[in-house]
Amino acid sequence: MNKIIFALLICISFFSCKTKNQEEPEQRPNILWITIEDWSPDLSCYGTKGLQTPHVDKLASEGVRYDLAFTTSPVCSTSRSAMMTGFHQNYIRANQHREHNKQPLPHGIKPIPKLMEEAGYYTCLMSWKTDCNFTPNTRGELFTELADWTKDGEIGWRNRKEGQPFFARVSFGGTHRSWNRDSINPIDPKDVELPPYYADTALIRRDWANGLEQMQLVDKQVGELLQKLEDDGLADNTIVFFIGDHGRCHIRGKQFLYDGGTRIPMIMRYPGKVKPGSVNNDLVMSLDICATILEILEVKTNVALHGKSLFSKEVSERKYVFTARDKMDETHDAMRAVRSKDYKLILNLMPERPWLQYNQYKEGAYPVLAEMNIMNMKGLLNKEQALFFATKKPEIELFDLKKDPFEVYNVADNPEYTNIKKVLLEELENWRTNVIDDQGVSEDFRALNIFPESYSGESVDKWVEANKSNYNFNKYGWPAWYPTRTIEEWEIALEKWKPWVHRSTTSSLSRPNVNAKKPKKKNNSKKK
Repeated sequence: MNKIIFALLICISFFSCKTKNQEEPEQRPNILWITIEDWSPDLSCYGTKGLQTPHVDKLASEGVRYDLAFTTSPVCSTSRSAMMTGFHQNYIRANQHREHNKQPLPHGIKPIPKLMEEAGYYTCLMSWKTDCNFTPNTRGELFTELADWTKDGEIGWRNRKEGQPFFARVSFGGTHRSWNRDSINPIDPKDVELPPYYADTALIRRDWANGLEQMQLVDKQVGELLQKLEDDGLADNTIVFFIGDHGRCHIRGKQFLYDGGTRIPMIMRYPGKVKPGSVNNDLVMSLDICATILEILEVKTNVALHGKSLFSKEVSERKYVFTARDKMDETHDAMRAVRSKDYKLILNLMPERPWLQYNQYKEGAYPVLAEMNIMNMKGLLNKEQALFFATKKPEIELFDLKKDPFEVYNVADNPEYTNIKKVLLEELENWRTNVIDDQGVSEDFRALNIFPESYSGESVDKWVEANKSNYNFNKYGWPAWYPTRTIEEWEIALEKWKPWVHRSTTSSLSRPNVNAKKPKKKNNSKKK
């Protein structure tokens, strides 16, 4: 009898171990990484007035909301290159937006989808955009599966092998200046709060409100996706990250190193590990998501990531975050910044150039740019508003963020801040030299003596279009003449913008073309 009982116990132990081993892959958490485009923490859970984002708010209530989260670069391809690897974009030579000569990643660095695939994860991209400045960079090269989250038959995680954990990424592009109106919950322009560097006009308020309405539409999409995760019974074993790729697409946001261009929303829901409704005030970076995922899964890398785990002492004790801006399309400029909780220092490597030198995308997408240029030329802007329209920049900008959260009062030359400026410059130089191996600005990039000293045409936009075969804009960028249009040209643009900005919630009016170049037709097809 004892032998029979012993044999039974051995069998039970064997099958128990087998069952445990079979279930072990299921215990590894799934990863769902949600990215929204061109958006600052302008969400109701962050205290923004005028809009309602209940689905993102709910996600925050179920996890942790990071109040001081920053991207590494204020434009999509460079910031996404960093997020896809966990390294600053300058270090991996992916720092020039819309890079024309993309190269393989250096130092044996691998994109995170490949690391996840090697760890046994099913990787899927459920939207069309990767936008990386390195090779390989296509959707099919980076992910196992390409899918469309809006189609039940294509929801990526449903196509994995039984018991296999998944790593899924999805981007919502609505906030990238398409800005559809919300017919169900329109926003009254009177309810929005404008930053002090914006003029307070009816058009500017309506434009800002339109952006908030588009975020409300994106919020609904986020809710639909999270509901699918819930319906499939996966929510309890899935870590959800919600993040913006960079700051808001307004004239002092995207493309610049002020908080409006680099501060982003970041939320993590990790059931059973993160206390619901938490608020974190550490200085965190978009790079930290990669590091956090790899630490949780105990995945090793060939090179130590620049990002650190969100659960680490390095993050909780972090004193500074660093950001960089280089080429934006063919607009050549270069800036580096260091930020603590209390101060921000921006080093302008090309101070001879204006902030608002010609950029084809922005002049063709930002109605506020037309109105404020007109107001500036007429002397109707106050000192804080007119600052950004100057013909050149200071070499150093220093802001006391406690006193000046909108970064409009440069105290770099104030003797009271001499020591703070010295410390921040030393920290920035150390980062440039020992972390990112900064290449700085080349002679070709600065493009001195390439273009005529000045021009007498109606707009730089028309000159660029007329001379595209006469100059190598890919190499030297666009000329930095300023102002970029005459007041008459800006007034023509503004008249085109007005009907579209003030359109009704049910209008089918298309965004006007205010540039000389004819707009390309969008192609969101799934490219391998």
